[in-house]
Amino acid sequence: MDLSTYTLPELRRLQAKVEAEIRRRSDVTRRNLLKRMQKMAADEGLSLDELLVGSAPASAETKPAAKRGQRAGAKATKAAKPAPVIKYRNPTNPDQGWSGRGRKPQWALDWIAQGKPIEELAA
Repeated sequence: MDLSTYTLPELRRLQAKVEAEIRRRSDVTRRNLLKRMQKMAADEGLSLDELLVGSAPASAETKPAAKRGQRAGAKATKAAKPAPVIKYRNPTNPDQGWSGRGRKPQWALDWIAQGKPIEELAA
């Protein structure tokens, strides 16, 4: 196929047709694969959901707790970290706090620049 003979509008129409055909074939392939997987699971006396979730008793015992209930290839989500405990408070604005980790806030730097110990800001 020699694309150099096509005009730009013709190439764009061709591109749209190719993209639509790729989507259609991808959907058909996905549906056919899902049907085959469901049949294979049913032949073994399982549902596809049981197989993917790993809710069968034998597989639940062998999987680590963090991986139970995840589909194959699914990424593990990180557990939410608790908010750091505030160790120091801004004396002029008690709503502002600092955990003592990371970069010091400007109000803490100003406090230290005045020659005052950071321990006086302890919450």
